[in-house]
Amino acid sequence: MPIILHIGNLHDQPISVGGKASNLLKLSQFGVKVPKWLVIPNTYFEAQISKDGIDKISTKLIKEIETYFGSTSKDRSYAVRSSGAQEDGSQHSFAGQFKTNLYVPFSKLGESILDVYYSANSEHIQAYRKENNLAHHAEMNVIVQEMIPSEVAGVGFGINPVSGDPFTKVISSVFGLGEGLVSGKLDADTYYVSPSGIKSKLLTKTHQFIQSPEGFGVIKSDVSEHLQSTSSLTNEQLLEISKVLDLLQQKLNSPQDIEFAYFNNELFLLQTRPITTVNNSTGEYTLWDNSNIIESYPGITTPLTYSFILKMYEMVYKQFVGLLGVSQAEIQQHSIIFENTLGLVRGRVYYNLLHWYKMLAMVPGYSINAEFMEQMMGVKERFVLQEKFGMNKGLAWWRSIKMIVNLIRLFSSLKKERNRFQKQLNQIISTYKAIDFKALPPKEIVQHYLEFEESLLLKWRAPLINDFFAMIWFGLLRKQTEKHFPDLSNIHNDLLCGNDDIISVEPIHQCIAISNLISGESKFKDLFLNQSSHQIWEAIKKKEFEEIRIAIESYIDQFGERCVGELKLETVSYSQNPLLFVQVIQSYVKQGITVKKQSSKLEKDIRNEAEKEVSAKFKEKRLANWWFNYVLRQARDLISNRENLRYERTRGFGMVRNMFSALGEKLELEGKITNATDVFYLELEEIKTLAKGNWNPEFEGRIAERKLEFEAYRKQEPPQERFFTFGNDFSDERIYSTEKLEILDGKLQGIGCCPGRVKGKVRVVLDPKELDSLDGDILVTSSTDPGWVTLFPTASAIIVERGSLLSHSAIVSREMGIPCIVSVTGLLRTLKTGDIVEMNGSTGIITLIE
Repeated sequence: MPIILHIGNLHDQPISVGGKASNLLKLSQFGVKVPKWLVIPNTYFEAQISKDGIDKISTKLIKEIETYFGSTSKDRSYAVRSSGAQEDGSQHSFAGQFKTNLYVPFSKLGESILDVYYSANSEHIQAYRKENNLAHHAEMNVIVQEMIPSEVAGVGFGINPVSGDPFTKVISSVFGLGEGLVSGKLDADTYYVSPSGIKSKLLTKTHQFIQSPEGFGVIKSDVSEHLQSTSSLTNEQLLEISKVLDLLQQKLNSPQDIEFAYFNNELFLLQTRPITTVNNSTGEYTLWDNSNIIESYPGITTPLTYSFILKMYEMVYKQFVGLLGVSQAEIQQHSIIFENTLGLVRGRVYYNLLHWYKMLAMVPGYSINAEFMEQMMGVKERFVLQEKFGMNKGLAWWRSIKMIVNLIRLFSSLKKERNRFQKQLNQIISTYKAIDFKALPPKEIVQHYLEFEESLLLKWRAPLINDFFAMIWFGLLRKQTEKHFPDLSNIHNDLLCGNDDIISVEPIHQCIAISNLISGESKFKDLFLNQSSHQIWEAIKKKEFEEIRIAIESYIDQFGERCVGELKLETVSYSQNPLLFVQVIQSYVKQGITVKKQSSKLEKDIRNEAEKEVSAKFKEKRLANWWFNYVLRQARDLISNRENLRYERTRGFGMVRNMFSALGEKLELEGKITNATDVFYLELEEIKTLAKGNWNPEFEGRIAERKLEFEAYRKQEPPQERFFTFGNDFSDERIYSTEKLEILDGKLQGIGCCPGRVKGKVRVVLDPKELDSLDGDILVTSSTDPGWVTLFPTASAIIVERGSLLSHSAIVSREMGIPCIVSVTGLLRTLKTGDIVEMNGSTGIITLIE
């Protein structure tokens, strides 16, 4: 016989009904208004389950539900929610993980109850359990609650969940149902309630979620125009919510995260749970950001790549602060900072900003260096470092003098340092290129890697010095232009256009030259227009196509590692599979991209016009003119070399890719792994143990486990660009970021990188391999890496959600004279393929036309 537990008899029952239901009972006992509800315990479902599962809810149970809700029960709508055994607990909230159905009519309660019950077995729930070392299966109870047609709804936090400030409550609200806020689909008003008063951040709220006209479910609807810019909550309501939060913290002995709704000016609580991110983690507050690093490591990154780059970052930045005068003893004392500059969040690489700021705080001039670093990394919001790396005045003066002397010495020798590095790199790459790794046993391949790591990867002095000075001189240039040209916000970008020595644009020029060569000969053109990449590759081995073969082989020899995801070891490069490059050339030929078509010198014109502005400004100011142009020359040189040295990193990583790809093939042949690519699911330290010739039998199990884990990550929505955690616990998906607090309506704002106004059709591209041509559309994407450059000539303009003025897309677009905007918050949430927009590459403003 089914048992229905509800607020009238729940406390008399000995069985568990899950975290959410237990919390609802406590709310009712505290005298807080809660919509009428009941819970169907897991024991009912287990009693009904046959080998084929549960087909339908029994008529008897539906009758009992009807009796409980009364004579008008069939005329009402309901919310059907989960109440898992571990849900809304103090350790793991499972927030947003299980299914919730809203505005369910009585006639559909049975199927909706089963829908919620079976959500416990979904793939992302299993991945969540696995990541948090929870039991594979846990009890699932189901709540049926009277639906409140709220006018305003939202969430409230008993303490500030970002800073941990115990004296500030944070309340966010929207018109209509709270579904739009919790899911992040709507912009919300945010209020900070503290002893000093109420601070409000009001947004234009254009939409709300309300009951569907069909009566089942919800729809997104327009908010009345006169309400859009008004506060969704009154001060009296905010104080009422604040008092409830105080009451719950007192009664439950921890700050609470509540969901609430107002109907007819009456406050209802829909649920409460502990703030797990603050209350139950011993880790320190950490801010994660991938606005820049996503260019280098887009999408899912395998364990081998991540463990490899984590070690590289540690070693490289220990060298960096050492060059600036920090002692080896102090570097060792703070080794944990260097060991954790990155994080792998659900398979994606993020900067650990806390440790980057701590690293900068170890050298004098922290505030200036932090500002310049933020510009270079595309960080949109300053992170206030709470921990003090305090130096007494004597130490600060001594370290400042030492650093200045070091900087003068390093800057004066930088050109020689770069030349020495380039020569050393070419020699090492040539040596390792001559080795046939596929002919070696695993032990020798790993030994070669260890030697390569020692000879090159640990000696990254020149790129480090250049990057640092590029950050400094670009920051100085921007300050100079802001001072002297306040009305020309983009002139610093215009002055950086037209450099002929940036290697990143060379692949484009060579691709266009190859396309021009093919298009100029009918038999060449026919081959590339009418045959597959495989057929083309076989055909160009013939003498009649020798000229084409030589051109393609020359390109691959020089730029074979420059491809999409080129710094990820698991990426298949053009060197490994030339057919991928043949497909790129095919797209150029099909689109008619030739030297003649791309011969515009727009970038030179942009630069010349900016230089005229400078000449006019400093016509009578010789000293100011000298200093400005000196800063400009240094910025141009350092930024060009920064991009060029990044390509040398690509070559180095490409060699590591070749070694580990060969290792995977060998391990597959020996039957150690199922597939050669499985090697990328090992970590670097595990790979290094193979240098002794021993294979750990546990590796096979670890590989299988990690493959399942990363496959689950691929199916999940990517984490936001910027969010916080306490320590490295990424279990709570309820992430509140500044992105949700920005107005996203008909206009978007980013950073203008290359001037020009373009009105056209949007083409959203997440993978450049997914299409052959942009056909002059405006390229819109989340991020780009150097492998995207072959697609750039087909775009009329470029708009990128992430990035900075020194990111790859910004630099290359300037060199090609393609209008470009980067760092556009909410870009992919706002624009879709087919939208008509007007973008201004100078102001960074994007206007949605249609």
